[in-house]
Amino acid sequence: MKQLILGGMRSGKSAWAEKLASQSSLPVTYIATATSRDKEMAARIKAHQDQRPSDWQLIEEPLFLARTLQAHTKKNQCLLIDCLTLWVTNLLLHEDAELFAQQKKELLEILPALQGQIIFVSNETNMGIVPMDALSRRFCDEMGRLHQEIAQIAEQVTLVVAGLPHIIKGVQL
Repeated sequence: MKQLILGGMRSGKSAWAEKLASQSSLPVTYIATATSRDKEMAARIKAHQDQRPSDWQLIEEPLFLARTLQAHTKKNQCLLIDCLTLWVTNLLLHEDAELFAQQKKELLEILPALQGQIIFVSNETNMGIVPMDALSRRFCDEMGRLHQEIAQIAEQVTLVVAGLPHIIKGVQL
């Protein structure tokens, strides 16, 4: 089962994803894409770490997500990826301008064959105004396209608003 969980900042999307992972009764591997570039982000990362169960395996992978997913996919395993938004940010800001397209292509190619329960968390960034600068517009464009492509593959897509999950595709588990 592949799931995409979308929501705005502080919408409760990560908590919902973690609840689903816990309810799966499978061993959970949490794949974190965040990088700590300042004190505020370091505090956010620490808060996320503190709230996760101690028996979950943690992998920090800011760039090479497809490779990491392939290495850890198993029939009786839950992989929780939090979050696609930070992964795309890391790739768009990378010095190798081709890395984003390459890594996105790899992810979309391997995604259908991944085994087990796969839960992607991502910020829905395209429900507001059009950003003023080129990088922000590209970011929103790329996130929108990636969400659409993953949603086509995923069996379930959920939008979390104010901590409440709204199933967009699939059935309530």
